[in-house]
Amino acid sequence: MITGVAHSGVCVEDCEAAVAFYRDVLGMTVLSPPYVMDDDTIRDDMGELVADPRMKAAIVGFGTDGDRVLEVIEYLAAEGDDEPARTRLSTHGLSHVGLICENIDETRADLEAKGVRFLVKGIAAVANVRTTWFADPWGVVFILVEKTKRDRPYYAQWA
Repeated sequence: MITGVAHSGVCVEDCEAAVAFYRDVLGMTVLSPPYVMDDDTIRDDMGELVADPRMKAAIVGFGTDGDRVLEVIEYLAAEGDDEPARTRLSTHGLSHVGLICENIDETRADLEAKGVRFLVKGIAAVANVRTTWFADPWGVVFILVEKTKRDRPYYAQWA
């Protein structure tokens, strides 16, 4: 039986640079610093999916958020996609990662001052939350969400 979401994986060109972005710009905590995985255990896990799965990986998140973390992965020998990062939400597959914030106006202004590229001009109000969208330097799309009913989880804001 599945009981929860453990993590979302983000594939990047440079694990150290990505960890710095998530830590310094988005305010995440480095829960597991970058380390190389290059033994038989990673080949046993992913060898059928990636020809050479050796990687440098890290875990970032918010210390009080349990298993809901981002796994940052830099493949050391596998070819990456040279296509420009995608930010089109209608492309099939993982489309975005949602982040909760307390004050969306202040959070957006802070991120803009740090050079974050926003995908929309402003802040929207929908389903009793306020939202705005941005992309990280690797094209991963994020939505910032400010809940109007702080005592309820995100999915129950409109109930």
